Amino acid sequence: MGLRRGFKSEADQIAREIRSELGLAPAACLDPWHLARHLEIPIVGLSEVADTAPNAAREFGIVDTAAFSAVTVFRGHVREIVHNDFHVPGRQASNVAHELSHGLLLHPPAPALNDLGLRDWDAALEEEANWLAGALLIPVEAAMSIARRGWSDELAAEKYKVSQRMVLFRMNVTAARRRVQRERHSR
Repeated sequence: MGLRRGFKSEADQIAREIRSELGLAPAACLDPWHLARHLEIPIVGLSEVADTAPNAAREFGIVDTAAFSAVTVFRGHVREIVHNDFHVPGRQASNVAHELSHGLLLHPPAPALNDLGLRDWDAALEEEANWLAGALLIPVEAAMSIARRGWSDELAAEKYKVSQRMVLFRMNVTAARRRVQRERHSR
């Protein structure tokens, strides 16, 4: 599918505005849980609902952890995020940032399942939330800082508290390492 025209720039701007609201420098690490508190969106870990939903906690927390990452639940107009806290911390950060991105983009609520009981989702909205989550966690300024410092993906993931996969994705889509290399060669 592809993102709508201008969305990537819009996402970068949203990420900058959020950092400004939180008092963060453009390349600082963003804690998605802090952002959720700022947005007044409660976050609940799957392990916290084990008493009321033991089958879900067992299935998604032990049997098949890849089957569930996070979901936004609505109570009227109030959002709440339920996430898989059995995932490693870097993955949890991406999961929560993704769900927060749906909120920041004012994506409308929709049923999780269609009439046939199958997962129902809008690919365009999911792609937007994925992109914005990345821009929130590792904005262009952070990617450039990582490249200028010569950090490995592993070190950057540790510093930004995200997965190496997220670092690699953002370093590639921002072309940060290539841009820094060009900067150095043009001097």
